[in-house]
Amino acid sequence: MSVLTVVLALFAALSNAAASVLQRHAAAQDGDDGGGARSAVRSMLRLVRDRYWVAGAALLAVTTVLQAAALSVGSLAVVQPLMATELLFTLMVGSMVFHRRPDPRTWLAFVALAVGLALFLGAAAPSAGHDTASPDLWLWAGVALSGMVTGLVLAGRLVRGSPRAALFGLASAVSFGGTAALLKEVTGRLPQGVGAVLSQWPPYATAVVGVISFVLLQSALRAGSLAASQPALTLGDALTSVALGWALFGEQIGLGVRVLPELVGVALIGVGSVGLARAPSVHGSWDTGSSSRDGPGPGVRKPERQES
Repeated sequence: MSVLTVVLALFAALSNAAASVLQRHAAAQDGDDGGGARSAVRSMLRLVRDRYWVAGAALLAVTTVLQAAALSVGSLAVVQPLMATELLFTLMVGSMVFHRRPDPRTWLAFVALAVGLALFLGAAAPSAGHDTASPDLWLWAGVALSGMVTGLVLAGRLVRGSPRAALFGLASAVSFGGTAALLKEVTGRLPQGVGAVLSQWPPYATAVVGVISFVLLQSALRAGSLAASQPALTLGDALTSVALGWALFGEQIGLGVRVLPELVGVALIGVGSVGLARAPSVHGSWDTGSSSRDGPGPGVRKPERQES
């Protein structure tokens, strides 16, 4: 795991966290009326006029560039788990943007999640694999990912608030994991030449899956608090990427004596998840109040009060 890989992945995590916070800042003012596709389109048209949303979209583009650079010099199962630091970056950036400090239980829950994932992946020590994967493996991976994303979206439509944000966040995470794997495939083919790569399917599949991931992310941000969507988004992305690294690129995970610290990491993830589910921030006490903005702009309504 080279220093350059770590630095690029950490900057990508910071950029992605800032993007989520800024877009959540805009989405919290717009609310989630559950009106279906037409309502989602109207909401998107309102959000593209919000400077916070636009800045977040720009940072998502920066994240993609940094992530692709990291994947070009490191393995998928290393780069994506490193981006789990996005959890802590989210709290840091969010505290500045929303002018509020998250409650102590939220901090502890986020730390437990991040430390647990870091311990698990550090013990697993994913090894480098192949630069590209075979078309047959990509076909099966595409079917599996499509089924998972579809199921999570359908489940998310049945609930509201924090559960919807978590389910849409997890759907977005699985899709972003697929996007990262496709980026890895694209960078692995670059030695063939840019012209040759552009004549093949991976760049265009990356663009399509990336757009789907972006749309799902907007749904998660509109549905509920960052404290509900961000852990599912970050952890789901990392775990999906580890699985895809193993299935597509032959990246291996350490077992044997390493199983014990891996289990401890999983336990910390569970403890953090339970703590976060009970934290007041999940119910909107951090990033949905009126103090997160100087007031709603023209044509933008205030969010409905959420029960605590």
